[in-house]
Amino acid sequence: MLHLLRGLAYIPMAIVYPTKIVGKKNLPKGKAVITLNHTSNMDSILLILNTWEKKYFLAKKELFTSKSRSWFLKKMGAIRIDRSIADLNAIKEAFKVLKENKKLVIFPEGTRNKNAELSLQTVKNGSAMIAIKTKTPLVPIWIFNRPKAFHLTKIMIGEPYDLSEFYGQKLTDEVLEKASEKVAQKLNETKELAELKFKKKREKNG
Repeated sequence: MLHLLRGLAYIPMAIVYPTKIVGKKNLPKGKAVITLNHTSNMDSILLILNTWEKKYFLAKKELFTSKSRSWFLKKMGAIRIDRSIADLNAIKEAFKVLKENKKLVIFPEGTRNKNAELSLQTVKNGSAMIAIKTKTPLVPIWIFNRPKAFHLTKIMIGEPYDLSEFYGQKLTDEVLEKASEKVAQKLNETKELAELKFKKKREKNG
């Protein structure tokens, strides 16, 4: 069903939201926590439509506005999360995804970045906590420019890494904050790679 839906959606979406992804080889086989900056409600959909393997992603409950939209989002891999509470059901679903050796997409900033420069906002502790508890590698992804209709969206996939130095430790606020600092560092490094790659190409093309 996913491949059928993706096939039906890909062509119109590729026309309206053309997307270029660099670094697909960095997506590992098996489970991974995929962290990316949050620029718009299109972020997850563009990533999923432009990479083959199914991915699951945490999506705010406000997106599930109708039965048809909820059905589509769930088929695409959305896990409904209520951000106003500690949504244990959503966390359990996230753990289940990784236990089944699949990929989970998380926005570490927790909310959309409305800054014009798209500089990384404060990284929350959720992605680090999930990655540590499940001993899962992380993949940093940077969306170079905010998706906009009929404009090319550029995305950079960085190299995978892990938080193994925190495995076995009691996950206090201090430990999680240190782990989240590494998550932020890797995202910023991927941002720098994206700037180098895409700006150089733009200059080359005049």
